[in-house]
This record gives sequence, structure tokens and C-alpha cells, in this order.
Amino acid sequence: MSSTTAKPALWTPGDWNALFGFGTNILVNLLVLTGLLRFVLNLPADIVFQRILPAAGLMMALSTGYYAWLAYRLAVRTGRSDVCALPSGISVPHMFVVVLVIMLPIAQRTDDPIKGWEAGLTWVFIQSFILMIGAFAAPVVRRITPRAALLGTLAGVSVTFISMRPALEMFMTPVIGVVCFGIVIAAWFGGLRYPRGLPAGLVAIAFGVVVAWGAAALGLGVGGRSLTSLTAGLSTIGFSVPMPAFDHVFGGFEFIGIILVTAIPFGIYDLVEAMDNVESAEVAGDHFPTTQVLTADGAVSLVGCLMGNPFINAVYIGHPGWKAMGGRIGYSAATGALVLALTWLGIVSLLLDLVPVVAISPILLYIGMLIGAQAFQETPKSHAPAVVLSLIPHLAAWAKTLIDGALGAAGTSAAAVGMDKLAMAGVLYPGLEVLGEGAILSGLILAAIAVFVIEREWEKAAYFAGAGAVLTFFGLMHGPAVGFAVTPGVALAYALLAGGLFAVGRVPVMAMKPAE
Repeated sequence: MSSTTAKPALWTPGDWNALFGFGTNILVNLLVLTGLLRFVLNLPADIVFQRILPAAGLMMALSTGYYAWLAYRLAVRTGRSDVCALPSGISVPHMFVVVLVIMLPIAQRTDDPIKGWEAGLTWVFIQSFILMIGAFAAPVVRRITPRAALLGTLAGVSVTFISMRPALEMFMTPVIGVVCFGIVIAAWFGGLRYPRGLPAGLVAIAFGVVVAWGAAALGLGVGGRSLTSLTAGLSTIGFSVPMPAFDHVFGGFEFIGIILVTAIPFGIYDLVEAMDNVESAEVAGDHFPTTQVLTADGAVSLVGCLMGNPFINAVYIGHPGWKAMGGRIGYSAATGALVLALTWLGIVSLLLDLVPVVAISPILLYIGMLIGAQAFQETPKSHAPAVVLSLIPHLAAWAKTLIDGALGAAGTSAAAVGMDKLAMAGVLYPGLEVLGEGAILSGLILAAIAVFVIEREWEKAAYFAGAGAVLTFFGLMHGPAVGFAVTPGVALAYALLAGGLFAVGRVPVMAMKPAE
């Protein structure tokens, strides 16, 4: 039978590596959102473990199953055996936004965390339709946007919000974190094979569990494990299936004004992020239809929210990483089945108490390294400055997040401290604030302008600068919320830049050869 007619393998040895790597990534996200819901929002345990997590598990199972099917279909059509399914799951940035910006303020205002939950459901309901409608415009945007801009802004997210926290966690508990990091990169970068073909991710997690619990037995405290917390985690075990939550979804519409302020810009964020990740997969050799991907994200998110899940689904950064470690079709569907077991049986909290997060952190850092490197490796060498430029808004957003967190922990804020005092300490907070807002869009726009300037395509650079002016004027980038004339000075700057670039393209100038 020829390679073009043979059915693709649904499972390969490399799928074990990807399953443990991607599965632990999903597990970390589940553990984090569980902590946010229980200890920040203070939702009752029955709502978290019997309503929200089962619905989130259903959404992710539908998503991972669909992307496994897309990969199978691509493998059949092309006759290739190396097609890797797109990774997907709960959008991590949105996880924090919907809890901290939507659900928590409304819960505090009403003194009712259930109202906060309902507002989160309505937020996802609106986001889902933005995704499905925007899916039809996304391929056009992707076609006209330089690859350095798409991959560069993706690298910005990867370096800051994906890589930095795991790296810090590793060095806070280096006996586990640094050694686990060595275990995974020795296999995934260095090609080292472990006995009996054990996946590197499993070896790293097993090492972390043994060290953490061994230290706990000796009273050393490495990894923060305790038998008391493990016993408490057993109380969450029980079988729960998702139940319709239509009344809660539509109950949140009383807060529609607050919800729309973030739903619109983050809906656009979703569109750009998904385009970036589809582009990343295509660079790695797997072409998936952008419209189908975005429509699927919107559809499964809608199903999830109608069943009680206030978190949106997204295609994840990391396709090239899972593919590089051998992931193909099966790892995606298997991860969905694993998530169903974790969420429907109520054992997420138990796993949080069993596995030290620091043992999982190196896997996330590896993915961040790979995606950051891809932006430079898969674009022309001359476009490297544009890639670097695309990172800067994300660095600003990340720095502002740390500063806000530190000041909040001290019971104050940047406004209370005063901008002059912060500036005297070298912290240019207003600059971080303006540059970091809407980082994924501003990173893309700035990088696209830089690419077209490098290539001496002045009018195309002008068009992207003009787009930056419009997006900024309405607060979709460089602004804290959607509105009218949100940051007019920055919008004017982009407009002037657009006019200047357009004039350069129209006025005869000395011919210059594009940079090599």
C-alpha cells in the first residue's frame, strides 16, 4: 500500500512524550484556575468541582478531539506521517483576566461570588461569537501580515508570560527545578533516550515527586509537600458531569457594560493569537485552515460556557515543540480523555497536592524557548530587528504586572506612590502602562512596520502604521479599555508616522537595496 493511501497512525511512540508534556501543561493550568476560583474568588467547592471543572473538561475534550481529527484529515490528504495536531485548552491570559478583571470586582461589588461566576459566563458567551464572526476575516489578516510580526509577537508572549514564571520557580527550588530542566532538555534538545523509552516529561515529574516527598519524610521541606494537604485533597473526589447553566449565563447580562469593555479587545486578541499559532504550525510543516480553527475555538467555548465554564478555549503556543518531541495525532485526543477523567472525577485538587509544580515548570520553559527561537529561525535574518521590536511591548506588560503585584502586596499602588517618585527610582510607569496595553497587537503592528521599512516597502509600512493609529484611537492597543480617543497622543503619533512613510513611498528617493 502506498504512503498516500495508508491510514495515518493514530498513536506513535512520540505521542507519549507529547502527552506527558502537553498533559502536564494542561494540568498546571487546571491547578492554577482551581486556586483562583477557590481562594481568590472564594467560590463554593461544589460550584468549582461539580459545575465549573466538569464543564471545562468537556470543552477541552471537544477541542482536543477536534484538532486530532483535523490532523488526521491533513495526514490522509497529504500522505504524511509527521502531522502534529494543534495543542489547545483554556486560554491562560484570559484565565487571569476573566477572574481578576470581571469576576472578582463584580463578586466584591455584589458580595456574591456566584454573581461573579455568572458575569464570567456572559463574558465567554460574547467572546465566543466574536471568535466565530472574526474567523472569516482572520485569513486575510494573516496573508498580509509579515511572518516576523506574527511569530515575533507570539515569541513576546512566550518569553514573558510563559517562560519567566517557570524559570523563576525552578530557581526557587533548584534541587528539583534545575535537575528536572536538565532531564527534559537532555532528551528534547540533546536526543538522550531514557531506559525503556520512558518519556522525558514523565522522568522529570517522577524525579520531582520522589525528591519532594522524600524531603517531606525527612522534614526538609523541599517542594512544600505534606501528608495533611494530601489527605484534604481526597475530599474533592467524586463523579460529576456538566449540567446546563443557561440561567447563570443570561443572569450575567446585567453586567454587560463592564463585560464589553474587555470582551471586544480580548476577542481581537484571540483572533491574532490564533493566527499566530496557526502560522507557527505552518512554519513547522502543518497547514491548518485558520477559519476552521477560530470557528472551532468559538464553538467549543460557547458549549463550555453554556454548561458553566467561564474560561475561553484557545489554540496554544507550542505546536512546534510537541511536534519536535514526537507528538502526532493521538496525543491531542488522549489529553482530552485525560482532562475528562481529572475534571469529572474531581481529582485536580488531589494532584495539586501530590505533584510539585516546580517539577512541571521546566516543560513550560522548554516550550517557551522553542517558540522564542522559532521567531528568529523561521524568518529572514534581516528581519531580526523587527522580531526584537515585537518583544518590547510584552516586556513592558510583564514588568507592569510585576510592579502592580508588588505594590498591591504592600497595600499601595503606583498612583498612590506617585509617578515622580517611581521615575526617580528608574521606573517609568506611565511608559510601561501605555506600551504594555494590548501588547500582542502593538507587538504585531510595530514589527510589521519594521519589516516593511527594512524591505523598503514604504506604503505597506504606512498602512500598518495607519492601522496602529485606528486601533490605538479606540483603545485596542496602548489603552486600558475600549473607548473613543483613549490615548489620542499615541494615535496621532501613529497617524503622523503613517503619513511620513506614505510620503517617502511616493516621493522619488535614492534607490537603496534592501538589507541582506
